[in-house]
Amino acid sequence: MCGILAILQSKESPSDLRKRALLLSARLRHRGPDWSGIYTDDGCVLTHERLAIVDLENGAQPLFNEDSTIALTVNGEIYNHKALREQLVKSGHIFKTNSDCEPILHLYEEKGDDFVDMLSGDFAFVVYDSKTKSYLAARDPIGVVPLYIGWGKDGSVWFSSEMKSLVDDCEKLQPFPPGHYYSSKSQSFVKYYQPSWKTEQPLTQSEKEVLPILRKAFEEAVVSRMMSDVPYGVLLSGGLDSSLVASIVSRHAEKRIEDNEKTRAWWPRIHSFCIGLKDAPDLKAAREVSEYLGTVHHEYHFTVQEGIDAIPDVIRHLETYDVTTIRASTPMYFLSRKIKAMGVKMVLSGEGSDEIFGGYLYFHNAPDALEFHEECKRRIDALHSFDCLRANKSTAAWGVEVRVPFLDKQFLQTAMSVDSSHKVCHDAEGKKRMEKYILRKAFETGVNERPYLPDSVLWRQKEQFSDGVGYSWIDGLKDYAEREITDEVFAQRETVFPEDTPTTKEAYLYRKIFESIYPTKQAQGTVAHWIPTWGASQDPSGRAQKVHLQTTI
Repeated sequence: MCGILAILQSKESPSDLRKRALLLSARLRHRGPDWSGIYTDDGCVLTHERLAIVDLENGAQPLFNEDSTIALTVNGEIYNHKALREQLVKSGHIFKTNSDCEPILHLYEEKGDDFVDMLSGDFAFVVYDSKTKSYLAARDPIGVVPLYIGWGKDGSVWFSSEMKSLVDDCEKLQPFPPGHYYSSKSQSFVKYYQPSWKTEQPLTQSEKEVLPILRKAFEEAVVSRMMSDVPYGVLLSGGLDSSLVASIVSRHAEKRIEDNEKTRAWWPRIHSFCIGLKDAPDLKAAREVSEYLGTVHHEYHFTVQEGIDAIPDVIRHLETYDVTTIRASTPMYFLSRKIKAMGVKMVLSGEGSDEIFGGYLYFHNAPDALEFHEECKRRIDALHSFDCLRANKSTAAWGVEVRVPFLDKQFLQTAMSVDSSHKVCHDAEGKKRMEKYILRKAFETGVNERPYLPDSVLWRQKEQFSDGVGYSWIDGLKDYAEREITDEVFAQRETVFPEDTPTTKEAYLYRKIFESIYPTKQAQGTVAHWIPTWGASQDPSGRAQKVHLQTTI
């Protein structure tokens, strides 16, 4: 992932504005260490910190249209760029690069603001038209890619991949809402992503009808995200979601996705990566999957103390103090550093499945299929504040890009149209069954087919990432917070933090560290909290749910 910064409608002098933008853009350089770019016009500046994944030679940004009157800075990948490119060439447009993002420029030329829903990908971008002094900013449908918007005292409008480039200069800021664009023409947000699954009830289909459709849609989503001109790998926890991603990648790795699998891949060996405390449940399961798939597997360990030492840095990068996000992000932050050291710049991961299929253990408490479906929708709508934020910022901290096929727009349409009776944690007779049943069933294979995964993995119970890396990780964090935050200090929590008051010592500790880095009220206002529902334990750990299979680790 790259880092973008845009300042529009500024009244600052061009020279001072450029200097300020360069300093603030440098705060994003961890996201894109490969190159820096800048474009300026009267009252406008666009910057770009590049992580080069596609078209290494010519894809530096900002990108420009044919006569260089329209500029674009973008973070993300457009997976249907070839189809869009073909359409635009027929319309007479001339492309300067092979960048997957360049079609955005020409779509803007063709259609103005009304084109964003044509894009299939994960993105945040700003387009600036120097002829009309107008601009358009947009974020992908689910918020896989981070974007913030801020407003300066001089009436300027700011956009940035991370809050840290806005917080010192904007009197107001907020996360940019996923599935929206913001146009200078209206000076307001417009919701472009309005899929039918958000308003219509799921289709009534038999299990037999659903399985092949689901399987095909997910395989297509994974393959589209293998687009890369650099070495890539897979995050492999050994759980269902990451293992399915790894399995599909391994089936297509020998041919180059970029030319529709006509030629041999540049890097045919798939590298898989896992991290945990020694003897963590994820490590053992990941080894089993790797051995089955034949990946080049890399297993890393960390200690509780190393994790505790890293928490201030993790919070600085995440820009949140949410408990479950910090618990899960710390091992991912460590793993991303190891991945970068291997020379790998892009990884595929399994985020989003639990929201789509009700995979969290508290979903066993759902009162009925309708509420189950509604909770899935609520969780998907909140992904940009939690799993997407964690995955993107933990990896981008070390200049690694993460791709999440479960959140592919077309796959979401397919999966969220599945009758919720196939997703709930019991069958028609009320007999208990494992969470994400329909997804597991979709990847069960016939007698003569090579299974995607061993049954021991395909039917392994959900372990939330912060648990799977080793149960003593969360226990160690709680013990550390207990020592650091005295009873006397904690008793004053409502006085110290009258808004969004921490309810545990662990939460107090993270809030304290966050405010030492981002001390403004507007920064605090960007933070959301991940809490289970339906009377489940309010501790976000999956182990806190009664249905979890207790083991000693």
